[in-house]
Amino acid sequence: MKYTPRNKKIAIIAGIILAIITIAIFAFQFQFSAPQKTAEEERIVINLTTTEAELIPKLKEQGYIKSEWAFNFVLKRKGWQGKIEPGGYNVSKGMSAWQLADTLVNHPYQKWLVVPEGLRVTEIAEKLQETLGWTDTTKAEFLLNSKEGYLFPDTYLLNLDYTGGDVAKRMESQFNEKTMDLFKEAKEKNIRNDTLIALASLVQREAANEEEMPLIAGVIWNRWLKDMKFEIDATIQYALGEPGNWWPIINPDDYKLDSPYNTYLHKGRPPAPICNPGLAAIDAVINSEESEYLYYLHDSEGQIHLAKTYEEHQANIEQYLLESTTGTITDIALSAKVITIRNQEEKEIGVAITEKTTLLDKDGKEIELKDFQLGENITAAGRWTGEDTFISSIIRKK
Repeated sequence: MKYTPRNKKIAIIAGIILAIITIAIFAFQFQFSAPQKTAEEERIVINLTTTEAELIPKLKEQGYIKSEWAFNFVLKRKGWQGKIEPGGYNVSKGMSAWQLADTLVNHPYQKWLVVPEGLRVTEIAEKLQETLGWTDTTKAEFLLNSKEGYLFPDTYLLNLDYTGGDVAKRMESQFNEKTMDLFKEAKEKNIRNDTLIALASLVQREAANEEEMPLIAGVIWNRWLKDMKFEIDATIQYALGEPGNWWPIINPDDYKLDSPYNTYLHKGRPPAPICNPGLAAIDAVINSEESEYLYYLHDSEGQIHLAKTYEEHQANIEQYLLESTTGTITDIALSAKVITIRNQEEKEIGVAITEKTTLLDKDGKEIELKDFQLGENITAAGRWTGEDTFISSIIRKK
């Protein structure tokens, strides 16, 4: 083939284009390559509050990736955008962008666990199983090595290969470290450790916020010193709790529950804590607020209302807890002690009659359940305990 000036020009142009393509391909691949040829494995921790948008510039700044654009390209190409979770990861500067992205999305070796105040041991075990992927056997090991009330509520970074015993030991060690000074203070006030944590668990479950914890602790101390039953619903909830419903709504018959945790039947504190309290609740028991109050309740907005006498407490119940509904009786079940009424919204509601229910006629005189008739109008006042159940304390015939 004879080369002419034209052919020579074409060859030069083609060569330049090929060179540009080659350089472009190299430059493209370079962005995805490892920052270093060889590097030791090291640990990085992604905090709970760190977003992916904040993480990627840090990876570039710390030398784990060559290009933010290339790393984002990998995440988008693999469908991994938004899937890097907080936790601990073993990585290396010898990883390519593809390898690093795969590690951060699919291969954590540590995960964060947030344990809020007031959970029972079984609830913590469920959170651990879900977070760390535990088997039932590992969860059972954790429960076997855990003591209710003595697992410190905190934020933990846990290895995925921890055993149930490892986690229980770590949470208990954290508890011992954080409560050391409080236990010393309690000893100076002659408060036993087991009593301190048992009462703190009650305060933790009963208080709507930390500010009112010393006040509630003071009420509990007052009742104990006067040899009164605590009558705390949370203790019954603890006794009734089961998977899927660890703190169930209390029904009237539950107050008769045969359990050592039932503080409506038994005087004094429950035999053991009912949850794992935080520092504020423990401190509140040691430094409770002095008052003459013996009763308290929370209204629908979480506001606390206190009383010095039972009569004052009943007045608070009437004012802040009771709801009322008016309707026509559609069914009367004498054996079940339930009246079904259709209210003004055309919804049928079962009104349960308990030992505490007062049945009145239109003149205010007490009557019996059998005296009511189908089709008549009544007003029921009480506390809602579910979507369709109305536990009545007063029923008036209009």
